[in-house]
Formats: sequence, structure tokens, C-alpha cells
Amino acid sequence: MADDTETKHGGSKNGKKEGLSGSSFFTWFMVIALLGVWTSVAVVWFELVDYEEVLGKLGIYDADGDGDFDVEDAKVLLGLKERSVPAQPTSPDSEETIQPADKSHVESEHKNADVELEEEIQSVLHEALHSQPGEGHEDVDESINDQWQEKEEVHGETFEAPTTDDLLRELENEIPEAYETPDSDQKDADLLTDDLGAMESEPYEAPVSYEYDMDVEKTVSDPEAPEDGVHGDYNEDHEPKHEKQTETEDTDEIIEDFDIDKELSVESKHTEDVVANEPEESEMPVQAEDYSNDDLVGKSEKETEQDKTEKAKKKKKPKLLNKFDKTIKAELDAAEKLRKKGKVEEALRAFEELVNQYPQSPRARYGKAQSEDDLAEKMRSNEMLQKAINTYDEVVSLPNVPSDLIKMSLKREADRQQFLGRMRGSLVTLQKLVQLFPSDTSFKNDLGVGYLLIGDNSNAKKVYEEVLSLAPNDGFAKVHYGFILKAENKIAESIPYLKEGLESGDPGTDDGRFYFHLGDALQRMGDKEAYKWYELGYQRGHFASVWQRSLYNVKGLKAQPWWTARETGYTELVKSLEKNWKLIRDEGLAVMDKKRSLFLPEDENLREKGDWSQFTLWQQGRKNENACKSVPKTCALLERFPEATGCRRGQIKYSIMHPGTHVWPHTGPTNCRLRMHLGLVIPKEGCRIRCAQENRTWEEGKVLIFDDSFEHEVWQDAENYRLIFIVDVWHPELTAQQRRTLPAI
Repeated sequence: MADDTETKHGGSKNGKKEGLSGSSFFTWFMVIALLGVWTSVAVVWFELVDYEEVLGKLGIYDADGDGDFDVEDAKVLLGLKERSVPAQPTSPDSEETIQPADKSHVESEHKNADVELEEEIQSVLHEALHSQPGEGHEDVDESINDQWQEKEEVHGETFEAPTTDDLLRELENEIPEAYETPDSDQKDADLLTDDLGAMESEPYEAPVSYEYDMDVEKTVSDPEAPEDGVHGDYNEDHEPKHEKQTETEDTDEIIEDFDIDKELSVESKHTEDVVANEPEESEMPVQAEDYSNDDLVGKSEKETEQDKTEKAKKKKKPKLLNKFDKTIKAELDAAEKLRKKGKVEEALRAFEELVNQYPQSPRARYGKAQSEDDLAEKMRSNEMLQKAINTYDEVVSLPNVPSDLIKMSLKREADRQQFLGRMRGSLVTLQKLVQLFPSDTSFKNDLGVGYLLIGDNSNAKKVYEEVLSLAPNDGFAKVHYGFILKAENKIAESIPYLKEGLESGDPGTDDGRFYFHLGDALQRMGDKEAYKWYELGYQRGHFASVWQRSLYNVKGLKAQPWWTARETGYTELVKSLEKNWKLIRDEGLAVMDKKRSLFLPEDENLREKGDWSQFTLWQQGRKNENACKSVPKTCALLERFPEATGCRRGQIKYSIMHPGTHVWPHTGPTNCRLRMHLGLVIPKEGCRIRCAQENRTWEEGKVLIFDDSFEHEVWQDAENYRLIFIVDVWHPELTAQQRRTLPAI
């Protein structure tokens, strides 16, 4: 009987329990329930979950346009229900309805799916909480060729205008995809998410740069550059990045006139429409430090960003759909979501079908252009990019195109043309923008950049004068106008424009070249304030240090002004130069006697006064065959040393400087090279060179080695000429891959 009693209460004859009694089960159930309740209370009380953020992320999965994510939206996402078409007030027939004959079938299908829906809803919620729009984009290989280079480079020889791509990429991540709102105008504005998508993901793009023949040591333009390439004072040599000017704004901060802070991004490389066999090495920009408290600039960066954010919030959002496109908005949204999820090929097919079905739809054609643009990035195809450019142009030719869509299409078209090095074609596009929207000074600013990119400083100057007459406080126009004045050697006049432009904090002004040229102008005027601006440029990440102000830099390379042969590792080259210095000298002197015209005057505006000429044998890693015919033994000697002849960021040349010459303090363009000076004819007194804060003199038959990315200055106050032989070599810490793939300078 005792055994029976024990068994009845869940025990066993050996004393072990075999299960829980009803009362025990109820007790555990209550414990678990209470734990759940207190856990929920704790979550709410201690704010362990940001519900507003969660709801915001779930909002992107709002499929039925009711403003939230619910079971009906989940059914649409799971394919159990079709997306509803937005209601058209004047077209009740356009509303999506279920015919009676189909209704019973649908109800039955949905009933059977309810169980599956409950099982799958958690996975949908998990996806909503852990994904972002456009998250599916494929990763892009960091190693890319000239035209598809992700890094942006900037240096004293080139000038880059800011890029919009970083800004738009931030906007892309901020703007939700909830397109359906009661107000039709709001619907149009929400589609900016889609449209900015075309202009957002540009990891291959770098900022615009203009090459100038002033104040920095530079190299001759590539003779094989395409005809449409940049000539004259300005040239691109990207990347950049795009350094670059990036701002994060919310959806309601988009300006109606699409004034994305006057930024225009372009690619500097002007290679053929083919993809290089070997990708180019990326270069790393210097990291910026905290400068918000710096008293040199009128506004701190934080204050500037806040001001721009508050100002932008007051602006209206762009309207991108005409009346017809509103009637096919659901189809446009479906195609756009494919593109933003990284399904570029599917998106392109979807937009192509829409264009075929609705050939007069501007938004469909714009989506096609965006998809081609994205696919060009993915394929690294200039041919596909040209298709995108053509399609952007087609958008503008259609009837009833919203003005905001015209602006975005033409701006993107100009940007992509510049990316391919078609500067004159881009200029035509920018001129069209200015003609269509004459009151928009941001487009005039872009047009000024376009003129600079083809070396037309005169027209660029007129454009910026016009902008400043309309908007006297436009910082972007001021720094560019000051830049042009300095290129004209109007040093004193350039300073207030450069300074006020930088102090404005306007987008596109916080650029290393402006700090470089303002400091340089101040130096030439004998104003020690120059180093305050160099310091600020260093703090903001534009320079490696106050003294090392090159802008085409590879991060992490050893940096010191002066080097020994042992430190470089190029001891054999140094020994060969010093052993054969008389041979090198005699061939150079023979050229001076018989072919003096081969020595070309320095024309980079580096001299304060005097006479300084050079005779170049190698440039950007290319041998000058005609020049070497005049000094054959010297060239034969150098052929053994690829670290010099293969240095595509340097030169090999004779340099003659006559008495009474002073070379302004200046820096070379890159930290990727070291410079060797072999003394050939050196006066006993009066010649010296300063690199950073140390002065040295040359000796005949001896090699000096320094890093010319550091500030250096030269004086020739002797009674006779000074002749040296200059050999640039790769920085010894660069890898073989970097030496092969870094773009030439």
C-alpha cells in the first residue's frame, strides 16, 4: 500500500521520482511566468531595447503603406499576399481588389499559411532588426585599376574638388524605404531614397582634382593621356576621396534644389576604356585629429555641421515623380528595391521592362541609368558606365520631367563623364545645368570646377566672380577664386579669399590644397601665420605633419627629412653614382656646351628669383630616348637600377642653378619617393639646401638623400653655377605590388 501511495505521487519503488505531479507543474509554470513578467519589466524599465529604432528599421518592410510593420506586411514579404497598389483618388479602378471567384481560394490559402506565418515571423523580425537598405551590395575588391580606384589622393600639385558620394552614401543608410504616405508630394520626396541610391554607392570613385603648375614640384603630364584629358594648370589624379568632404544628413534635410553643398566628384584617371590587368594600390589618407576648439577658424566643425543640419531641415524634399510615374509607383518601387538590395542585374532587367512598357516615364529611365551605373561599378566596366551616361542624358529629353530629377540626372551625368576623363563633355553638361537653373549658385560652382579641369582658368575665374556677386559669402567660390588668383601669382590678393573661404566652413572648403596654398602664400609674404594654417591642416588630417605636407601619401611609411644610403637599402646605386660621378658630370657638361636648349627652365613658380634649369632623362618611370642619346653612358649606368628608372613617382635629371637664385620653401607631391642629389659642379661657398629644420651643403662626387615630401628650400649665392644630378627612388618600405600599381605622378 505504501508503494502504491509513493507511486501515485510520482515516486518509484527505488525512491527516485519519475515525473512532476500536477501541483509541481503548476508551481514551475507560475515561476516561469513571473520570470517572464519581471524580464519584460526590466527591459522596459532599464531601456534595454531601443523600440523607436526597432520600429524605424521595421518601417522599411512596410508593404501595405499603413506606416508600420504588422502581420499583413509579413504576409507580403513571405509571398503569401501581393503588395497593394497605392490608391489613386481619381482612379478607383487602380486599387487592387480580389475578385469574388478568387476570394475563396485566397482565403483558404491564407488560412493554411497562418501556421507557417507564425513559425516564420520571428525570422522576418530578426532580418528586419539586423539589416539595412542596400545591405546586400557585394563587396568591392580593394585593389582596383586607375579609373575604378577607391582611394582618393591629393597633393600639392593637384587640386581636388569635394565629392558627393560619401554624403549620399550616408543619406542612403539614413533614409527609410517607406514610400507609401497619405500625401502625394511626400511620396515623391520619399523616392529620393531610391534616386540618391544611384548617386550613393561609389566606392570606386575619388574626388576631383585640378593640377596646377605652381608652388610644388610636379611632373610633366602624361603624353599618352586621352585628348579629352585635362591640360594646363589643372589635372586630376584621384582618388579621392575622396580625403574628402562628408556630411551626414537626415531625410528631411535634403534641399529642394538638390544643393548638395556644391560638391562635385570626379575621377582623375584618364586611361583607355579598358580594365587594367593589375589593380592599383590604394593610398591611405592621414587620420584627422580633434580640431573643434581651434581658434583659427571662425566656426568649429561641430558648429558648422549643426548649422547646416538645422538649415537643411527647413528645405523641401526633391520631387521626383510626375503625374504618370505616380500611377506606376508600385512597379518603380519594386524595381528600385532590387537595386538597393544589390541585385543589380535583376534591377536593370526590371527597369528595362518598365522603360519598354512606359517609354515616357522619366523615373523608370532614371532607374535604368542608376542600375547601369551600379553594374558598371560591379563589372569595373567603362563601356557599361558610358551606357549609364547616355541613359542619364535620355532622362532629360523626356516630356514632363520634374525639375529635381533633371538636376540629379545632369549632375550625375557630368560626374560620370569626369570620372571617365571626358572633361569637355562634362563641361557641356554643366553648362546645360546652369542654363536651366541660373539661380542655383551650386551649379555655377560646379561649372567653375569644370573649367578648371580643362585648364581654362579665365572662364573659371569669371564664373566665380559671378557667384561672389550673387552670394558674397559663398566659401566654396572664395577658396576657388583665391586659388586662381594665386595661380596668377597674385599672392597678396589670394590670401583673403583663401582665408575667408576656409573660415566659412562651407562644404568643399576643408581641403588640403587650400591649406597648402594659403600657407604658401603667407610664407611668400613673410607672414609667420603660415605655420598656424599648416598646423591646422595637419590637425584636420590633410598633412602628415606640419613639415611633411605632401598629399599623395601611402600610410605608414617611415618619415624623416634626411636619409643615409644604408637606411635606404640602395647602397649599390649610391656607390655606382659616386664611383662614376665624373662620367655623369662630363656628359652633362657636354650637353650644356653643345645642346644647352635641352636644359629647360623651371616653370612651376617655385623660384623667388634667379635662373634654374633641368635636363630630364626619366619621367614617371619612362625613359626619354632622345635625351639619353646625348648622355648614353649615364643612361646605361642607370638601367641597372629599377628602383630609380622604374620609379613612376619621380624623375632622373640634371639640374643647374645659377648665382642669385632662391627657391621658395615647397614640398614634393608624395611620400612614396626619396630624392638623391649627386654633386657634380659645386662652388666652395654660397650653396645650401634646407629640408625641414636642417641645412646641408653638396659635395662633388657625394650623394645627399632626403625626403622631398618635407618642406625644403634652396639658396644659390655663389659666384658660379651649381650642377647636380637628381635621382628619385621608390621609398624602400613600399612593396613590389605597390611599386607596380601606384599611379604615376
